[in-house]
Amino acid sequence: MNLQVFTDGKAHGRKITMMTCYDYSSARILRQSAVDAFLVGDSLAMTLYGHDSTLPATTEMMARHTAAVRKGLGPDRALIADLPFLEHRGSLDRAMDAVRALMVAGADAVKLEGIRGHEALVGHIVESGIPVMGHLGLTPQAVHGLGGYRVQGRDKAAAEAMIEQARTLQEQGVFALVLECVPEKLAATIAAQLELPVIGIGAGSDVDGQVLVQQDLLGMNLDFSPRFVRAFAATAEDWIGAVDEYCRAVQEKRFPAAKESFQ
Repeated sequence: MNLQVFTDGKAHGRKITMMTCYDYSSARILRQSAVDAFLVGDSLAMTLYGHDSTLPATTEMMARHTAAVRKGLGPDRALIADLPFLEHRGSLDRAMDAVRALMVAGADAVKLEGIRGHEALVGHIVESGIPVMGHLGLTPQAVHGLGGYRVQGRDKAAAEAMIEQARTLQEQGVFALVLECVPEKLAATIAAQLELPVIGIGAGSDVDGQVLVQQDLLGMNLDFSPRFVRAFAATAEDWIGAVDEYCRAVQEKRFPAAKESFQ
């Protein structure tokens, strides 16, 4: 099973690697990589569509990109899709329709943010045979309620509440948990106390794995560099250099050359 990589990673102490992917072409390339699992995140609303938050992502949008990524990855790589803003806070029928759309599109599991107020829904999804990944800490869909993009769980009460929420998610049957923008000691405590794997983003290294947004990992953002991100490439600069070289080659009549032309 694709998601077994999470269970195996936790059991054997091997760090789990996860990153976002939103399109067929990227998926075709990334399926050759060592990444364990891919996430069609609602962050696509920002990275692909230019919105200033994840809130405009819709189920139709998420399903469309999930289907494209699945085609590129093939059937054997773990793929999780985000449940969009408020889809898990309306009626049960609405939530399950959204879950069904993502699973039919090719997801192996769905990820949803928070737990308070929808504990029963998480349990219902799991009982329906659909794997669920939890998400605590900085939950971008609740950015307005959290007062912006800031570290969560800094004080004792907030830390204790997050630990309790993590336990509740485990009790409801989630197979893994993402912790975003959480103090490293708190994240380490949660990872040690849970039987399920904990994936961090801005949560230190003492968790069971890491997830990053593809555009951040590849250095594609020229004006966005949060503290918890490391760019492992300089793709933006490389792209600009390649495009500028194309322009020069056209202007200097070096492109197309004879080998790129028909006689």
